[in-house]
Amino acid sequence: MSSMPRPLEEMFLLGGELPVRRLGYGTAQLTGPGYWGPRGERQEGVAVLRAAVEQGVTFVDTADNYGPGLAEELVAEALHPYREDLVIATKGGVVRTGDSAWHIAGRPEQLRAMCEASLRRLRTDRIDLYQLHRLDPQVPMADQLGALDALRQEGKIRFIGLDTLTADQLEQALSLTGIASVQNRFNLLDRSSDAVLKVCETHGLAFLPWFPLANGALTSDAVAALAGIAERHGATRGQIALAWLLHRSPVLCPTPGTGSPVHLAENLGAREIRLSAEDLSGLEALAPA
Repeated sequence: MSSMPRPLEEMFLLGGELPVRRLGYGTAQLTGPGYWGPRGERQEGVAVLRAAVEQGVTFVDTADNYGPGLAEELVAEALHPYREDLVIATKGGVVRTGDSAWHIAGRPEQLRAMCEASLRRLRTDRIDLYQLHRLDPQVPMADQLGALDALRQEGKIRFIGLDTLTADQLEQALSLTGIASVQNRFNLLDRSSDAVLKVCETHGLAFLPWFPLANGALTSDAVAALAGIAERHGATRGQIALAWLLHRSPVLCPTPGTGSPVHLAENLGAREIRLSAEDLSGLEALAPA
């Protein structure tokens, strides 16, 4: 990979005031299949979290239902007391009853109970970014966001984020309260949330793409162009896919997850890659019609 100085603006001001490095770390892979139960030995997860921070990560994204509860506990075990420059994000609004059972739960009293449980597991008085994991179609948006706004006014949340919504829903949410971030699926092979990305760019919101590595699809033999670009840079396909996100928009802040120290270092190596105009043109063409 290139040894040139880092070419991209690495910092993003979350909520317009909280600086984070744009390539963060997600904790879902610290849990077992279906984000249920432990992945391996607890100390392995602790070690990967500490390695991420040692290698410059300042933004860690987790959720109460990874485990459930386990990922948040690992974050606290590994990183508490938190460094001043470390931003911890978590999510609530989904209840798990099994490795393939997800239940949206957006009533105000549910969201409050989930947030307070996350505060305890993370061993903190305030969560930097608390994200509504899914909008509950059975509860008015104003009630769901109102519950989070009340928690923010009480000092238990610093910023509010949303996960998996349309551009119209995001505009509606912005009319109700301040939003700092959005998480939607977005990667080299899936640009279906491009309209949401445009709203984020307009309003200065962080866009935290989930499945930033296309959930394994980047290893498909069909992505020959990606392999060629990776070879030219002496990089992996995954590194090129992450570098593409960093080039694609200044609001994109990917948080790829892994339980492997080797894969962690590989992912973070994407910060060093400078993609040429020719590279970017070839990568743009990979998006399905």
